[in-house]
Amino acid sequence: MKPLGPIPAGFDTRDGELEIAGYTASELAEKAGDTPLFVYSAERLRARVAELRTAMPERLSIHYAMKANPFAPLLELMVSLVDGIDIASEGEFLHVLGAGADPAQISFAGPGKRDRELARAIDAGVTLNIESENEARRAMAIAEKTGATAKMAIRVNPEFDLRGSGMRMGGGAKPFGVDQDRVPALAREIIAGGADWRGFHIYAGSQALDADAIVDTQKQTLGLAAHLSDMIGESPAHINLGGGFGIPYFPKDTPVDIKRIGDALSAEFNQLPAALQQTEFAIELGRWLVGEAGVYLTRIVDRKESHGQTYLVTDGGLHHQLAASGNFGTVVRRNYPAAIATKFDAEPAEEANIVGCLCTPLDRLADKAHLPRADVGDLVAIFCAGAYGASASPAEFLGQGKAIEMLV
Repeated sequence: MKPLGPIPAGFDTRDGELEIAGYTASELAEKAGDTPLFVYSAERLRARVAELRTAMPERLSIHYAMKANPFAPLLELMVSLVDGIDIASEGEFLHVLGAGADPAQISFAGPGKRDRELARAIDAGVTLNIESENEARRAMAIAEKTGATAKMAIRVNPEFDLRGSGMRMGGGAKPFGVDQDRVPALAREIIAGGADWRGFHIYAGSQALDADAIVDTQKQTLGLAAHLSDMIGESPAHINLGGGFGIPYFPKDTPVDIKRIGDALSAEFNQLPAALQQTEFAIELGRWLVGEAGVYLTRIVDRKESHGQTYLVTDGGLHHQLAASGNFGTVVRRNYPAAIATKFDAEPAEEANIVGCLCTPLDRLADKAHLPRADVGDLVAIFCAGAYGASASPAEFLGQGKAIEMLV
Protein backbone atom coordinates (compact mmCIF):
# COMPACT_ATOMS: atom_id res chain seq x y z
CA MET A 1 0.00 0.00 0.00
CA LYS A 2 1.23 3.50 -0.88
CA PRO A 3 -0.04 6.47 1.12
CA LEU A 4 -1.83 9.36 -0.53
CA GLY A 5 -0.69 12.95 -0.24
CA PRO A 6 -2.42 15.22 2.29
CA ILE A 7 -5.75 16.72 1.25
CA PRO A 8 -5.67 20.50 1.81
CA ALA A 9 -7.58 21.70 4.86
CA GLY A 10 -11.05 23.17 4.57
CA PHE A 11 -12.89 20.79 2.26
CA ASP A 12 -16.31 19.79 3.58
CA THR A 13 -18.66 16.84 3.14
CA ARG A 14 -22.35 17.04 2.25
CA ASP A 15 -24.57 13.99 1.75
CA GLY A 16 -21.45 11.86 1.96
CA GLU A 17 -19.78 13.67 -0.95
CA LEU A 18 -16.93 16.12 -1.33
CA GLU A 19 -18.29 19.66 -1.29
CA ILE A 20 -16.58 22.53 -3.11
CA ALA A 21 -17.89 26.09 -2.87
CA GLY A 22 -21.32 24.89 -1.79
CA TYR A 23 -21.67 22.20 -4.49
CA THR A 24 -21.23 18.47 -4.11
CA ALA A 25 -18.97 16.70 -6.57
CA SER A 26 -22.02 15.22 -8.32
CA GLU A 27 -23.67 18.63 -8.59
CA LEU A 28 -20.52 20.07 -10.11
CA ALA A 29 -20.32 17.28 -12.68
CA GLU A 30 -23.98 17.86 -13.56
CA LYS A 31 -23.40 21.62 -13.75
CA ALA A 32 -20.45 21.08 -16.09
CA GLY A 33 -22.39 18.63 -18.23
CA ASP A 34 -19.55 16.11 -18.44
CA THR A 35 -16.33 14.89 -16.86
CA PRO A 36 -13.39 15.25 -16.43
CA LEU A 37 -13.37 18.77 -15.08
CA PHE A 38 -11.21 21.15 -13.09
CA VAL A 39 -13.05 23.07 -10.39
CA TYR A 40 -11.45 26.21 -8.92
CA SER A 41 -12.80 27.82 -5.76
CA ALA A 42 -12.96 31.64 -5.87
CA GLU A 43 -13.41 31.72 -2.11
CA ARG A 44 -10.21 29.77 -1.54
CA LEU A 45 -8.31 32.04 -3.95
CA ARG A 46 -9.45 35.18 -2.13
CA ALA A 47 -8.61 33.66 1.23
CA ARG A 48 -5.15 32.63 0.04
CA VAL A 49 -4.21 36.10 -1.14
CA ALA A 50 -5.55 37.62 2.08
CA GLU A 51 -3.54 35.11 4.15
CA LEU A 52 -0.37 36.07 2.31
CA ARG A 53 -0.97 39.81 2.72
CA THR A 54 -1.46 39.34 6.45
CA ALA A 55 1.80 37.40 6.79
CA MET A 56 4.05 39.52 4.59
CA PRO A 57 5.43 43.04 5.18
CA GLU A 58 3.08 45.76 3.96
CA ARG A 59 5.91 47.07 1.78
CA LEU A 60 5.98 43.85 -0.26
CA SER A 61 3.89 43.67 -3.43
CA ILE A 62 2.33 40.37 -4.48
CA HIS A 63 2.64 39.21 -8.07
CA TYR A 64 0.86 36.26 -9.66
CA ALA A 65 2.96 34.07 -11.97
CA MET A 66 0.21 33.21 -14.41
CA LYS A 67 2.00 30.20 -15.89
CA ALA A 68 0.62 28.32 -12.88
CA ASN A 69 -2.93 28.70 -14.21
CA PRO A 70 -4.05 30.97 -17.06
CA PHE A 71 -7.76 29.97 -17.05
CA ALA A 72 -9.50 33.21 -18.03
CA PRO A 73 -12.07 33.56 -15.19
CA LEU A 74 -9.44 32.61 -12.60
CA LEU A 75 -6.93 35.00 -14.15
CA GLU A 76 -9.46 37.85 -14.12
CA LEU A 77 -10.05 37.24 -10.42
CA MET A 78 -6.31 37.11 -9.67
CA VAL A 79 -5.72 40.37 -11.55
CA SER A 80 -8.21 41.99 -9.17
CA LEU A 81 -6.51 40.53 -6.08
CA VAL A 82 -2.78 41.02 -6.66
CA ASP A 83 -0.42 43.92 -7.43
CA GLY A 84 1.23 42.59 -10.56
CA ILE A 85 1.28 39.75 -13.07
CA ASP A 86 4.37 37.90 -14.26
CA ILE A 87 4.18 36.44 -17.77
CA ALA A 88 6.48 34.32 -19.93
CA SER A 89 5.15 34.67 -23.48
CA GLU A 90 3.25 36.86 -25.90
CA GLY A 91 0.31 34.51 -25.57
CA GLU A 92 0.18 35.03 -21.82
CA PHE A 93 0.44 38.78 -22.40
CA LEU A 94 -2.65 38.74 -24.61
CA HIS A 95 -4.53 36.60 -22.09
CA VAL A 96 -3.74 38.87 -19.16
CA LEU A 97 -4.62 42.00 -21.12
CA GLY A 98 -7.99 40.38 -21.78
CA ALA A 99 -8.32 39.81 -18.04
CA GLY A 100 -7.98 43.54 -17.41
CA ALA A 101 -4.37 43.85 -16.28
CA ASP A 102 -2.55 47.18 -16.53
CA PRO A 103 0.56 46.69 -18.72
CA ALA A 104 2.51 48.86 -16.27
CA GLN A 105 2.03 46.12 -13.66
CA ILE A 106 3.19 43.29 -15.94
CA SER A 107 6.69 41.83 -16.05
CA PHE A 108 7.88 39.51 -18.82
CA ALA A 109 10.44 36.81 -18.02
CA GLY A 110 11.69 33.74 -19.83
CA PRO A 111 14.57 32.93 -22.20
CA GLY A 112 14.03 32.99 -25.94
CA LYS A 113 11.84 36.08 -26.28
CA ARG A 114 11.31 36.75 -29.98
CA ASP A 115 11.73 40.21 -31.47
CA ARG A 116 7.99 40.60 -32.01
CA GLU A 117 7.39 39.76 -28.34
CA LEU A 118 9.99 42.29 -27.25
CA ALA A 119 8.49 44.94 -29.54
CA ARG A 120 4.96 44.39 -28.28
CA ALA A 121 6.07 44.49 -24.64
CA ILE A 122 8.14 47.64 -25.14
CA ASP A 123 5.29 49.37 -26.94
CA ALA A 124 2.85 48.52 -24.13
CA GLY A 125 5.15 49.56 -21.29
CA VAL A 126 5.70 46.08 -19.89
CA THR A 127 8.87 45.50 -17.85
CA LEU A 128 11.21 43.05 -19.57
CA ASN A 129 13.11 40.74 -17.25
CA ILE A 130 16.23 40.44 -19.39
CA GLU A 131 17.76 36.97 -19.64
CA SER A 132 20.98 37.71 -21.55
CA GLU A 133 23.21 40.44 -22.97
CA ASN A 134 21.98 39.60 -26.46
CA GLU A 135 18.35 39.96 -25.43
CA ALA A 136 19.10 43.34 -23.83
CA ARG A 137 20.78 44.61 -27.00
CA ARG A 138 17.94 43.38 -29.21
CA ALA A 139 15.44 45.12 -26.95
CA MET A 140 17.40 48.39 -27.00
CA ALA A 141 17.69 48.26 -30.79
CA ILE A 142 13.94 47.72 -31.11
CA ALA A 143 13.23 50.60 -28.72
CA GLU A 144 15.59 52.92 -30.63
CA LYS A 145 13.93 52.01 -33.93
CA THR A 146 10.42 52.67 -32.63
CA GLY A 147 11.28 55.69 -30.51
CA ALA A 148 10.01 54.01 -27.35
CA THR A 149 11.76 53.63 -24.01
CA ALA A 150 12.24 50.03 -22.94
CA LYS A 151 11.56 49.17 -19.31
CA MET A 152 14.20 46.61 -18.42
CA ALA A 153 15.10 44.67 -15.31
CA ILE A 154 17.89 42.10 -15.28
CA ARG A 155 17.10 38.57 -14.30
CA VAL A 156 20.07 37.52 -12.22
CA ASN A 157 21.40 33.97 -12.14
CA PRO A 158 22.71 33.96 -8.56
CA GLU A 159 25.54 31.76 -7.37
CA PHE A 160 23.21 30.32 -4.71
CA ASP A 161 20.04 28.29 -5.12
CA LEU A 162 17.02 27.62 -2.93
CA ARG A 163 17.82 24.67 -0.68
CA GLY A 164 15.26 21.89 -0.88
CA SER A 165 13.47 23.38 -3.86
CA GLY A 166 11.68 21.04 -6.22
CA MET A 167 13.03 22.96 -9.20
CA ARG A 168 16.29 24.90 -8.97
CA MET A 169 16.30 28.09 -11.00
CA GLY A 170 19.63 29.56 -9.89
CA GLY A 171 23.20 28.53 -9.17
CA GLY A 172 25.67 27.20 -11.71
CA ALA A 173 25.10 27.04 -15.46
CA LYS A 174 21.49 27.92 -16.26
CA PRO A 175 19.51 29.05 -19.32
CA PHE A 176 17.79 31.57 -17.04
CA GLY A 177 19.13 35.01 -16.32
CA VAL A 178 22.53 36.67 -16.46
CA ASP A 179 25.33 35.26 -14.30
CA GLN A 180 25.68 37.57 -11.32
CA ASP A 181 29.28 38.58 -12.08
CA ARG A 182 28.20 39.90 -15.50
CA VAL A 183 25.21 41.88 -14.24
CA PRO A 184 26.94 45.19 -13.33
CA ALA A 185 28.42 45.68 -16.79
CA LEU A 186 25.10 44.91 -18.46
CA ALA A 187 23.17 47.22 -16.15
CA ARG A 188 25.55 50.08 -16.91
CA GLU A 189 25.14 49.37 -20.64
CA ILE A 190 21.35 49.41 -20.31
CA ILE A 191 21.38 52.68 -18.38
CA ALA A 192 23.82 54.31 -20.81
CA GLY A 193 21.63 53.17 -23.70
CA GLY A 194 18.72 55.23 -22.42
CA ALA A 195 16.50 52.40 -21.20
CA ASP A 196 14.37 52.68 -18.08
CA TRP A 197 16.36 50.35 -15.83
CA ARG A 198 13.90 48.81 -13.39
CA GLY A 199 16.23 46.72 -11.23
CA PHE A 200 16.53 42.97 -10.63
CA HIS A 201 14.58 39.76 -10.88
CA ILE A 202 16.29 37.13 -8.71
CA TYR A 203 14.60 33.73 -8.69
CA ALA A 204 16.55 30.89 -7.09
CA GLY A 205 14.08 28.00 -6.97
CA SER A 206 10.51 26.80 -6.56
CA GLN A 207 8.29 24.34 -4.65
CA ALA A 208 10.13 24.68 -1.33
CA LEU A 209 8.39 23.79 1.93
CA ASP A 210 11.25 24.70 4.27
CA ALA A 211 10.60 28.21 5.60
CA ASP A 212 14.15 28.55 6.91
CA ALA A 213 15.55 27.79 3.44
CA ILE A 214 13.31 30.46 1.91
CA VAL A 215 14.30 32.96 4.63
CA ASP A 216 17.97 32.26 3.98
CA THR A 217 17.51 32.65 0.23
CA GLN A 218 15.66 35.96 0.62
CA LYS A 219 18.45 37.24 2.88
CA GLN A 220 21.08 36.24 0.31
CA THR A 221 18.96 37.82 -2.45
CA LEU A 222 18.83 41.17 -0.65
CA GLY A 223 22.56 41.01 0.03
CA LEU A 224 23.29 40.24 -3.60
CA ALA A 225 21.01 43.05 -4.79
CA ALA A 226 22.79 45.54 -2.55
CA HIS A 227 26.20 44.38 -3.74
CA LEU A 228 25.21 44.61 -7.40
CA SER A 229 23.71 48.06 -6.86
CA ASP A 230 26.95 49.29 -5.34
CA MET A 231 28.88 47.86 -8.29
CA ILE A 232 26.51 49.53 -10.78
CA GLY A 233 26.52 52.83 -8.93
CA GLU A 234 22.75 53.23 -9.03
CA SER A 235 19.94 52.02 -6.78
CA PRO A 236 17.34 49.69 -8.32
CA ALA A 237 13.79 50.98 -8.60
CA HIS A 238 12.34 47.51 -8.12
CA ILE A 239 13.42 44.05 -7.00
CA ASN A 240 11.44 40.88 -7.65
CA LEU A 241 12.55 38.51 -4.88
CA GLY A 242 11.18 35.49 -6.72
CA GLY A 243 8.96 33.07 -4.89
CA GLY A 244 9.55 29.43 -4.25
CA PHE A 245 6.73 28.75 -1.78
CA GLY A 246 5.60 25.17 -2.24
CA ILE A 247 2.44 23.28 -1.36
CA PRO A 248 2.18 19.79 0.14
CA TYR A 249 1.62 17.17 -2.55
CA PHE A 250 3.06 14.02 -1.05
CA PRO A 251 2.89 12.01 2.18
CA LYS A 252 4.81 13.68 5.04
CA ASP A 253 4.83 17.05 3.24
CA THR A 254 3.79 19.91 5.53
CA PRO A 255 2.68 23.46 4.62
CA VAL A 256 5.34 26.14 4.45
CA ASP A 257 5.29 28.54 7.41
CA ILE A 258 4.59 31.86 5.69
CA LYS A 259 4.42 33.78 8.98
CA ARG A 260 8.01 32.76 9.70
CA ILE A 261 8.99 34.00 6.24
CA GLY A 262 7.07 37.26 6.61
CA ASP A 263 8.52 38.04 10.03
CA ALA A 264 12.06 37.42 8.80
CA LEU A 265 11.52 39.55 5.72
CA SER A 266 10.12 42.38 7.84
CA ALA A 267 13.28 42.27 9.93
CA GLU A 268 15.40 42.45 6.77
CA PHE A 269 13.38 45.40 5.46
CA ASN A 270 13.98 47.22 8.75
CA GLN A 271 17.75 47.11 8.19
CA LEU A 272 18.14 47.62 4.47
CA PRO A 273 21.41 49.09 3.22
CA ALA A 274 21.36 52.58 1.76
CA ALA A 275 21.28 51.29 -1.83
CA LEU A 276 17.92 49.61 -1.25
CA GLN A 277 16.19 52.13 1.02
CA GLN A 278 13.93 53.51 -1.74
CA THR A 279 13.52 50.27 -3.67
CA GLU A 280 10.11 48.68 -4.24
CA PHE A 281 9.92 44.94 -3.57
CA ALA A 282 7.70 42.19 -4.89
CA ILE A 283 7.33 38.47 -4.46
CA GLU A 284 6.25 36.27 -7.37
CA LEU A 285 4.06 33.27 -6.60
CA GLY A 286 1.96 30.95 -8.73
CA ARG A 287 1.55 27.46 -7.31
CA TRP A 288 1.18 28.61 -3.69
CA LEU A 289 -1.57 31.07 -4.59
CA VAL A 290 -3.74 28.84 -6.78
CA GLY A 291 -2.66 25.21 -6.39
CA GLU A 292 -4.82 24.22 -3.43
CA ALA A 293 -7.87 26.05 -4.80
CA GLY A 294 -8.30 23.50 -7.59
CA VAL A 295 -9.75 19.98 -7.69
CA TYR A 296 -9.77 17.65 -10.70
CA LEU A 297 -12.89 15.48 -10.90
CA THR A 298 -12.89 12.41 -13.12
CA ARG A 299 -15.46 9.61 -13.34
CA ILE A 300 -14.80 5.89 -12.97
CA VAL A 301 -15.82 4.16 -16.20
CA ASP A 302 -14.54 0.67 -15.43
CA ARG A 303 -13.52 -1.45 -12.47
CA LYS A 304 -11.30 -4.42 -13.21
CA GLU A 305 -9.05 -6.97 -11.53
CA SER A 306 -5.62 -8.05 -12.77
CA HIS A 307 -3.37 -10.50 -10.92
CA GLY A 308 -5.09 -9.71 -7.66
CA GLN A 309 -4.96 -5.94 -8.05
CA THR A 310 -7.96 -3.65 -8.46
CA TYR A 311 -7.93 -0.97 -11.13
CA LEU A 312 -10.35 1.95 -11.16
CA VAL A 313 -10.26 3.23 -14.74
CA THR A 314 -11.34 6.86 -15.14
CA ASP A 315 -12.28 9.09 -18.06
CA GLY A 316 -9.38 11.40 -17.13
CA GLY A 317 -5.66 10.91 -16.74
CA LEU A 318 -2.22 12.31 -17.45
CA HIS A 319 -3.44 14.29 -20.47
CA HIS A 320 -5.00 16.65 -17.90
CA GLN A 321 -2.94 15.84 -14.81
CA LEU A 322 0.60 15.22 -16.01
CA ALA A 323 2.05 16.16 -12.63
CA ALA A 324 -0.25 13.89 -10.63
CA SER A 325 0.71 11.01 -12.93
CA GLY A 326 4.35 11.52 -11.92
CA ASN A 327 5.51 12.65 -15.35
CA PHE A 328 6.19 16.34 -14.70
CA GLY A 329 9.64 16.41 -13.14
CA THR A 330 9.41 13.85 -10.36
CA VAL A 331 12.06 11.13 -10.21
CA VAL A 332 10.17 8.65 -8.03
CA ARG A 333 6.41 8.58 -8.48
CA ARG A 334 4.44 9.32 -5.31
CA ASN A 335 0.71 9.69 -4.85
CA TYR A 336 -0.91 13.11 -4.97
CA PRO A 337 -3.82 13.82 -2.60
CA ALA A 338 -6.78 11.86 -3.97
CA ALA A 339 -10.16 10.64 -2.79
CA ILE A 340 -13.37 9.02 -3.96
CA ALA A 341 -15.33 12.25 -4.14
CA THR A 342 -18.76 10.62 -4.10
CA LYS A 343 -17.82 8.66 -0.96
CA PHE A 344 -15.77 11.34 0.71
CA ASP A 345 -16.80 10.46 4.26
CA ALA A 346 -16.56 6.68 3.81
CA GLU A 347 -13.86 4.65 5.50
CA PRO A 348 -11.15 3.02 3.38
CA ALA A 349 -12.05 -0.56 2.55
CA GLU A 350 -9.70 -1.70 -0.21
CA GLU A 351 -6.41 -1.16 -1.96
CA ALA A 352 -6.88 0.11 -5.50
CA ASN A 353 -5.02 1.74 -8.37
CA ILE A 354 -6.61 4.78 -10.02
CA VAL A 355 -5.63 4.98 -13.69
CA GLY A 356 -6.61 7.06 -16.69
CA CYS A 357 -8.04 6.12 -20.06
CA LEU A 358 -4.87 6.41 -22.16
CA CYS A 359 -3.07 3.51 -23.81
CA THR A 360 0.13 3.94 -21.83
CA PRO A 361 1.30 2.51 -18.49
CA LEU A 362 2.38 6.04 -17.56
CA ASP A 363 -1.27 7.02 -17.08
CA ARG A 364 -1.56 6.53 -13.33
CA LEU A 365 -3.31 8.83 -10.87
CA ALA A 366 -2.84 6.79 -7.68
CA ASP A 367 -0.94 3.57 -7.00
CA LYS A 368 -2.05 0.98 -4.42
CA ALA A 369 -4.06 3.55 -2.50
CA HIS A 370 -6.22 2.73 0.53
CA LEU A 371 -9.69 3.87 -0.56
CA PRO A 372 -13.40 3.33 0.06
CA ARG A 373 -14.96 0.74 -2.23
CA ALA A 374 -15.60 2.55 -5.54
CA ASP A 375 -17.60 1.47 -8.57
CA VAL A 376 -18.43 2.59 -12.09
CA GLY A 377 -20.06 6.02 -11.92
CA ASP A 378 -18.25 7.20 -8.80
CA LEU A 379 -16.19 10.39 -9.05
CA VAL A 380 -12.50 10.59 -8.17
CA ALA A 381 -11.02 13.84 -6.85
CA ILE A 382 -7.38 14.77 -7.38
CA PHE A 383 -6.50 17.69 -5.13
CA CYS A 384 -3.85 20.43 -5.49
CA ALA A 385 -5.03 20.68 -9.09
CA GLY A 386 -5.17 24.47 -9.34
CA ALA A 387 -1.61 24.86 -10.62
CA TYR A 388 0.21 23.20 -13.52
CA GLY A 389 -2.77 21.06 -14.40
CA ALA A 390 -4.86 21.77 -17.49
CA SER A 391 -2.42 24.08 -19.27
CA ALA A 392 0.68 22.06 -18.35
CA SER A 393 -0.61 18.71 -19.61
CA PRO A 394 -0.83 17.19 -23.12
CA ALA A 395 -4.60 17.51 -23.53
CA GLU A 396 -4.58 16.42 -27.17
CA PHE A 397 -2.59 13.25 -26.54
CA LEU A 398 -4.43 10.31 -28.14
CA GLY A 399 -7.17 12.70 -29.22
CA GLN A 400 -8.74 12.87 -25.78
CA GLY A 401 -9.19 16.63 -25.72
CA LYS A 402 -9.31 19.23 -22.98
CA ALA A 403 -11.03 18.96 -19.63
CA ILE A 404 -13.81 21.33 -18.67
CA GLU A 405 -12.71 24.14 -16.35
CA MET A 406 -14.93 26.17 -14.06
CA LEU A 407 -14.55 28.82 -11.38
CA VAL A 408 -17.15 28.56 -8.64
